[in-house]
Amino acid sequence: MPVKVAEYIEKITPYRPGKPISEVERELGIYDTVKMASNENPLGPSPKVIQAITEDLKYIHLYPDGSAYYLKHAIMKHLAKYHLSIEEVCVGNGSNEVIDVLIRALVTSQEEILISAQAFMVYELIAKAANIPVTLVPLRKDHHFDIDGYIERITDKTKMVALVNPNNPTGTYYTKKEFENLLSNVPERCVVLVDEAYREYVDAPDCPSALDYRKDFENLIVCRTFSKAFGMSGMRLGYAITTKQIGETYRKVREPFNTNELAQVAGIAALDDVDYVRRGVETNKKGKEFYYAEFRRLGLQFLPTQGNFILVHVGGGDNGGVECYQALLKQGVILRPVGNYGFPDWIRISIGLPDQNERCMKALEAYLREKGLVK
Repeated sequence: MPVKVAEYIEKITPYRPGKPISEVERELGIYDTVKMASNENPLGPSPKVIQAITEDLKYIHLYPDGSAYYLKHAIMKHLAKYHLSIEEVCVGNGSNEVIDVLIRALVTSQEEILISAQAFMVYELIAKAANIPVTLVPLRKDHHFDIDGYIERITDKTKMVALVNPNNPTGTYYTKKEFENLLSNVPERCVVLVDEAYREYVDAPDCPSALDYRKDFENLIVCRTFSKAFGMSGMRLGYAITTKQIGETYRKVREPFNTNELAQVAGIAALDDVDYVRRGVETNKKGKEFYYAEFRRLGLQFLPTQGNFILVHVGGGDNGGVECYQALLKQGVILRPVGNYGFPDWIRISIGLPDQNERCMKALEAYLREKGLVK
């Protein structure tokens, strides 16, 4: 007799990661594949991170510091202008876990969470797994956040308002004025959770840093990650900045030892390498300018981005994105089709190193010309 599973769990469509590069190469008989699908840092980890991990390997027979004391202090130093206390810092196994714990700890099945449609799907998965009602707020026609739409959908049951700024997969953002409008219309009983995974890449002057508003709105949670600009996706390390009360609630619910020994020392070293992050941001800016120019040359619609990825319309109908992905995969270029985000004939390209970007564009242009999708 099959195990009985709760109906709300049965309805969930799980997140499906891509196959390992080695397996893709084996199946297709290709080599020298470039992965430009997961928004990873093409520079690799900082040399300081590699050194810190190497020197710390002799301690992995010991449990890590369950309080992540030194890592939290490194984060506090990194964000010194905000004058944080250690009780206001929450760390986890990627910002994904931090978000998961916070949603489950703060929102009940009798309340609800507001989430933007066509945003990072993990929010919806977390809520559904906890049987928490979700209200999706559609993006505007220009693929930017509809802050007025958020405000209009706040009800007596709304407990959390979740935002991703800049957004994945669109790369778009909401402005300081829009964010201030939202905060002024959110009831005190609500929590506003802002995911700023790509904050280091932002260059738009009117894109707000949510941390600047902590004094204006008490129930604010700001989540950040080491996976993107710090080049540590494989270490799984993220953090949130919030109030002492919410921080204490988080510590009641999180798993013991939820950040491992190597991740903690790697995070400390990463925060200490300012030059590495600066070089990565500069590399990303040059890369996106390259893509902008190439897309304009080919007459392709794309969304200007504040992240380390770019969304581009390739056409080809309801299966256009998947067909493009499959064609380029055979050329050893892995992109991300985004039909599951409501963009069936678009693809998302992670911005890489110059030679990777050129290889990607060469393969993409050849495909589009072969299919008659560009002149």
